[in-house]
Amino acid sequence: MKSSFYRNLIGLSRRWGPWVFELGARGIAAGYFGLFPSRVASSVRFYRAAFADRGSLFHIRTAWRQFQNFTTVYLDRFLLQETGDIRYSFTGWDLLEQAADQGAGGILLMSHQGNWEVAAALMMQRRPDLKILLYMGMDEKETIEKIHRKDAAGTGVRILAVGKDGGSPFDIIEGIRFIREGGLVALTGDRLWRSNQRTVSASFFGHRVRLPEAPYLFALLAEAPLFVFFSHRSGPRRYHFRIAEVIDLPPASKRRRPAVIRAAAQRYADLLAEEVRRHPSQWYQFGPFLGPSLKRSDSL
Repeated sequence: MKSSFYRNLIGLSRRWGPWVFELGARGIAAGYFGLFPSRVASSVRFYRAAFADRGSLFHIRTAWRQFQNFTTVYLDRFLLQETGDIRYSFTGWDLLEQAADQGAGGILLMSHQGNWEVAAALMMQRRPDLKILLYMGMDEKETIEKIHRKDAAGTGVRILAVGKDGGSPFDIIEGIRFIREGGLVALTGDRLWRSNQRTVSASFFGHRVRLPEAPYLFALLAEAPLFVFFSHRSGPRRYHFRIAEVIDLPPASKRRRPAVIRAAAQRYADLLAEEVRRHPSQWYQFGPFLGPSLKRSDSL
């Protein structure tokens, strides 16, 4: 979606109502579904692995819903900014409150499930003194996401954009200092920013996948807990957010560190698999994510 079209869609929606935005966005999603068969094939392959007990029609239908549901990410960003009329419930909010009250800090381990941007804005509304530093991958060719980075910053969430070159070591130092000062560093757990990014392997629906290593390194270096955070859209203009689990990585020597990171990453992958099974069409991963199939004798 080009930024000029997106801005025009917003302008028309302000004049005629949100239905214009929803109709236009869903039309674009249908176009993508029809014109980009490789992306559709990636989604169908994923749902075939996640729901091996279901037929091909279910896999294709779920992929269609995934493309269509993705439009609600943009729609609800717009609605939140324009009207603020987004309702939500939150399981595990007390865990974040406790961390904030104690000045302990931690890592919010996010996924591309539901709508993280709406969640962050509502969290900041609920507790304005909450400190969140969001690491985001940056591509100079991005258009819409540049707009939303500005919107996220306007909610009080601090944004640190990391380019495809991997950013600076000072970005890591800044994040660790932010945690030790009682802040929450938000990092994605299910998407890589660049091809040469440091990764950790995990088993996911019987396949090997590569996950970002950064959240677990942050947790070890800052000696901070990982809050596994999930979001899903439970209805029109309604969300449910939850802290699924708090993962504490034990202190580890340099030699033991890889094993500790692998165990934590596998636990996250297991939790993500459970969440995707609950809300399959709200996991917005459109590229090839699954690696080779794992046999029982294979090791990660």
